Amino acid sequence: MEARPVLWIVVPCYNEEQVLPLTAPMFTAKLRELAEKGKISENSRVLFVNDGSSDRTWEIIRSLATQDEHVLGICQSRNRGHQNAVLAGLMEAKDRCDITISIDCDGQDDIDAMDEMVEKYLNGAEVVYGVRSRRDTDSWFKRFTAESFYKLMNKLGAEVVFNHADYRLISAKVLQHFADFEEVNIFLRGLVPLVGFPSDQVYYERAERLAGKSHYPLKKMLALAFNGITSLSIKPITLITGFGVCFSVIGLILMIWAIIEAILGNTVAGWTSTICIICLLGGIQLISLGVIGQYIGKTYLESKRRPRYIISAKTWESEERHWIEEK
Repeated sequence: MEARPVLWIVVPCYNEEQVLPLTAPMFTAKLRELAEKGKISENSRVLFVNDGSSDRTWEIIRSLATQDEHVLGICQSRNRGHQNAVLAGLMEAKDRCDITISIDCDGQDDIDAMDEMVEKYLNGAEVVYGVRSRRDTDSWFKRFTAESFYKLMNKLGAEVVFNHADYRLISAKVLQHFADFEEVNIFLRGLVPLVGFPSDQVYYERAERLAGKSHYPLKKMLALAFNGITSLSIKPITLITGFGVCFSVIGLILMIWAIIEAILGNTVAGWTSTICIICLLGGIQLISLGVIGQYIGKTYLESKRRPRYIISAKTWESEERHWIEEK
């Protein structure tokens, strides 16, 4: 009989003391259900990643780990962001399991979609993306901006799965190769497709948060989107170059026209038009410099080779050991 795969569910947590007691039993119950169905090994685990929370999140994770051997936890030395928290969990799990499923702690992603994810893995898929079938729970503005973002990313050359966030199954084989990607600026939903391997999709409906507040307001969502675009594509710089060429041609034509008008003596004082042109070109130049500056800044950060995450504690290690593991 073929051995059943060991599954680790990776759950990033940041200030989730309100929702964690509600969703943690759901994750462990899903592990037991999949094991009873013969889909996964009984040695499967749920790994909670505390992303430098300032509330009782880590205390709750440690308590859950003492009550259930299927629950594990790691704690980052400080808050490093959602993407780095997911990465820390995946890298910790890759040598201890056969497959991982990353999912947020808030209970919005349909946990029952894991059944189909595991089934598709057993049928040959090494990566299975959880894709939202619709966005009825989002406001019109959030739905419009999110869908526009995915379309824009693909047009700019970044390969992302439409309406997919960070709910996905990844096999340990894929993670071993993904570990070779050493970018400091991480955008997982764009990096995972770059690894390749057979993939599939599972569609599900997203619900409201079970408790607590969302940690991704509009400002953070826009920052994540811009980081994704500039981390995965250089087309914005290409577009800037194209704009520069177009405006240079237009400027040359206008300069020739102005010289001809001056020779013919038809020049008229045009203060308003001059100011408008100056403001337009000045704005375009500042935006262009800003985009170029983002790329230069990212290059600077990448050159430093700083660790993407630092694990300061693990629930399965002795409390007397206070060493820090860097990756």
